[in-house]
Order: sequence, then C-alpha cells, then structure tokens
Amino acid sequence: MFAENAMAEFPNARVSQHPLVRHKIRLLADRRTEPKHFRELVKELTSLLLYEATADFPTRQVALQTPLEETVGLEIATRVGVVPILRAGLGMVETAVDILPSPEIWHLGMYRDEATHRPVSYYNRLPATCPDDVVILLDPMLATGGSAADATAVLKAWGAPKVVFVGLIAAPEGMRRMLTDHPDVPIHVGLLDRELDANMFIRPGLGDAGDRMFDTGDWKDRLPARE
Repeated sequence: MFAENAMAEFPNARVSQHPLVRHKIRLLADRRTEPKHFRELVKELTSLLLYEATADFPTRQVALQTPLEETVGLEIATRVGVVPILRAGLGMVETAVDILPSPEIWHLGMYRDEATHRPVSYYNRLPATCPDDVVILLDPMLATGGSAADATAVLKAWGAPKVVFVGLIAAPEGMRRMLTDHPDVPIHVGLLDRELDANMFIRPGLGDAGDRMFDTGDWKDRLPARE
C-alpha cells in the first residue's frame, strides 16, 4: 500500500511488488494464522525475498560435465555470511541455509527494552574477524530500526565489507533510521506498513513476530472466539 513512494524517500530500500510476496504477507498478518502456518509463511517469504536480495551477487564461470557433454555454468563468486537477530530472526535462518551456497551462520541477540523502546544487546557469537564478502542480516520486523541499525554497526566494526538487510515488514520510521545511520546498506522487505504506534509496534503490522512464530506471549488472547 505504501510502497509507491518508498523508492523516492528510501533509495536504499526495495519493497517487493511480487504478487506471491503480497499474498503471503496478507496471510502472515492475519491474526487467525496459527504458529505452524506462520512459521511456514516466514520461511516461504524469506526464500522469495532472498531471491530478490541476491540478484546482484557476482558470478563466475565453472566447467562441469552433464550426463551428455562438457559445458560451462555459473556459480556465485562471493562468500556469504548470514546473521539472524535473535530471536525472531531464527525463523528465517533455515531457508537461508537451504537456498544460499554454503553460507556461514553467525548470531546476534538483541531485544527491545519495553520502557525505553531501545535495543539491548545480550548475545554476540561473531568470530574475531569477518571471513565473508557480504553479510545478510535477518530480522522479520524493521520497526524503530534500532536493533537493525545497532546490529549493522556491530557487523561493520567486525569488518563486514557489505551488509544487506532482509526483513518481512517495515515501518517508515525504521527505514528512516537505517537510511540515516547506514545509507550504504540495501534493505529488502516484503511490505512497508503505515507507521509505528505509541508502543512502537508496526501498524497495521502483525503483532510480535517472535511470539507468533514460537507461540509465546498473550497473542492468542486477542484472537476471535472459535465458532
């Protein structure tokens, strides 16, 4: 809905226009979608968004033997690292491992302080130096942008030559924070929603992605009664 002006205001962002992405985002946001289906949708959307996010990755030619003859094909010519922001980013990792060529997986743990709405770092399992050419940062929600911006700063200080953010739903406020702090970081999301509310939740949004993914919290209390 709000993607029309996104490229003008957020030149570092790509909001997917693919019909499959929009279809699955609708199902993801629906409060009637149960955790199992929610996790499946997160994986499917991650696959579609990674497809778009890796479109400019460099390739090189390699020789191979088909069952019929020798020929030449292409392979990705960059070493890829994947960093999910715990915990919700974990739901996106399995798909990244399945479709990317031998990615290395690292982890950063952050949560949002409910009083200050600021990110708090509690876990960092990065090795001493970055061995990758590009690091893909995974987090379903780009709300205030605090966690994404702080995690990106950590990855840059670690020595990541290039960072790419892949998420599912973003708010304009999060987009602006990333553009201000990290204008060089490409952002790939499935939907740009309207705004943040007073509690810093994305509206219309989908609630707390981690709670819905792992069936925790009180999200079920807000469901309509079953007939």
